[in-house]
Amino acid sequence: MNWPKEITAGGKRLECRRLGPQPGEAPTVVLLHEGLGAMALWRDFPERLAAATGWGVFVYSRAGYGQSEAADLPRPLDYMTREATEVLPEVLETIGFERGVLMGHSDGATIAAEYAGSVEDFRVRGLILEAPHFFTETMGLAEIARAREVFATGDFKAKMAKYHDDPEATFRGWNDAWLDPKFKSWHVGEVIDYWRVPCLAIQGAQDQYGTLAQIREIEERSYAPVETLVLDDCRHAPHADQAEAVLAACAEFLARLERIEAAEPDAA
Repeated sequence: MNWPKEITAGGKRLECRRLGPQPGEAPTVVLLHEGLGAMALWRDFPERLAAATGWGVFVYSRAGYGQSEAADLPRPLDYMTREATEVLPEVLETIGFERGVLMGHSDGATIAAEYAGSVEDFRVRGLILEAPHFFTETMGLAEIARAREVFATGDFKAKMAKYHDDPEATFRGWNDAWLDPKFKSWHVGEVIDYWRVPCLAIQGAQDQYGTLAQIREIEERSYAPVETLVLDDCRHAPHADQAEAVLAACAEFLARLERIEAAEPDAA
């Protein structure tokens, strides 16, 4: 079947790709990118994930990223919450999502976490969160401030232009929100209290944007099962820095979810 290369959600046109089995044939992993990410910046990870698991994989660029329609700027400081509660439900409905897992990286991990803790959706059976953030940290904000300097003085903008229609707007939408003085008090850890699905949390030991306090927040607050994977020689993008380890952990986690569901007599 030829899947559309774009959908409309949140009133915006969003570029997208679907790989592997259709929703009625197998569960689906929905990939949610980072704060400066896009569909293309997952590189070959979606294909490798589909091959390793036998699941379908859906990946898209949020508004303001990649080749998707521009976002409205400035972004509100609760932009991740709005993505989780206003846009993502429409995305899942539009693609015919029936059963599966949300896998997010950085901002995308926060969006997935907020969806699981804010929206009642029994189709979502688990979470895979890479480098999630639930509150600000001084070291992370300092790195984001350094990113602003690099963007203004180096070739970062030119590199971003390879993947984003408007790299200036993409960068400002993310950077300006995080460096707004009011954002220092941002904290959404309470959403974890409402999870009722298992979570695999992955973080690089050398993550430059967040410490393992973000992972401890999950471990201390979740009533549902939590598995953690902390990877050495790994910074903020585990699926890029330690692809083999991340793929193996994801495949094992998803296979275990399928075994658990197969053993439940009332599994959907």
